[in-house]
Amino acid sequence: LGCEQNSSLPPRKAVRTTKASKPTMSFTIEKNDDIPPFLRYDGQDSFFGGEPPLSKTIGYLVVLGFGVLFSVITTCLVYADKMFGSKKEITSEQFNTAGRMIKTGLTASVIVSQWTWAATLLQSSNVAWAYGVSGPFWYASGATIQVLLFGVLAISLKKVAPSAHTVCEIVNARWGKTAHMTFLFFAFCANVIVTSMLLLGGAATVEALTGMDYRLASFLIPWGVILYTASGGLKATFLASYLHTVIIFAVLITMVFVVYIKVYSSDAIYKFLETTVTYTEEECQVIWSTNGTVAGTFFEPGSYACGPVSGNNEGSYLTMLSSDGLMFGVINIVGNFGTVFVDQSYWQSAIAARPSSAARGYLLGG
Repeated sequence: LGCEQNSSLPPRKAVRTTKASKPTMSFTIEKNDDIPPFLRYDGQDSFFGGEPPLSKTIGYLVVLGFGVLFSVITTCLVYADKMFGSKKEITSEQFNTAGRMIKTGLTASVIVSQWTWAATLLQSSNVAWAYGVSGPFWYASGATIQVLLFGVLAISLKKVAPSAHTVCEIVNARWGKTAHMTFLFFAFCANVIVTSMLLLGGAATVEALTGMDYRLASFLIPWGVILYTASGGLKATFLASYLHTVIIFAVLITMVFVVYIKVYSSDAIYKFLETTVTYTEEECQVIWSTNGTVAGTFFEPGSYACGPVSGNNEGSYLTMLSSDGLMFGVINIVGNFGTVFVDQSYWQSAIAARPSSAARGYLLGG
């Protein structure tokens, strides 16, 4: 669709009525499938219309097939490296630390994969919908600072504890049993929370797209990871993370081209966002209605993207002056310090990296 075609506003008709000598305005909005609000979603409160776009078979294929595929690929890569690369036996030390010889590129891709949680794509989209452009900016900013600082910490780690395996091991050696138990508790809690979020976020997405029960998906998703980790150790997880990062970037680039080039344009999206905040509450009630009237509305302010954004300058989505967005940014920055510095996966990446590659890998990945 061309930019000029999409940038026009949906036609509005205003009808003046009288009731007890008090003039009111009744609006009707002519909808189509070219300009939001789209006609094909008329009267619906779900993007998929209550029906998943894909079959359950696809859901099982994705959950089980991808797990098996990653297990086979990463296991083959690990054994190929053993046969033709390092030619070292997979000892306990090699299994847990990947030989401490991971280079810069692989370290950076692992950091990107580790930091791309379910919330990275789902929550960043949610705050963009709620606060406008300030939401994803503060989400990204709050997730970058900690990783960049960890790159500095990785340099010290390779100097003072070159043979360490876990962060709790370092704490125990430096501060004793009490500090060790304290860090162990918070590290365990962080891993439980992060793992739960990843499983529930992935399972909820599979359920929305295919109709597969989220409880079953939550049970099946980890098995692929367990298989390749048990067979190849830490190096297998690094290779799998590299594949994850490739897939993530491929999907994101594809979606950007589809949305901003194939279907719409940047100018059209800009106009859509400008138009959304111009609607009055009565117009929003007509748009989000089962029969095109205020009486049949299911619109709730704050639950649907219609009308000015509360707390934003001029109610716009296209502003960085957002009080709620700034508050989210502060919370996100503070909270992410806890999730990074007590998460063993980030320490594991620093432990496995070459001394010359640790800091560069974190800086590049962050």
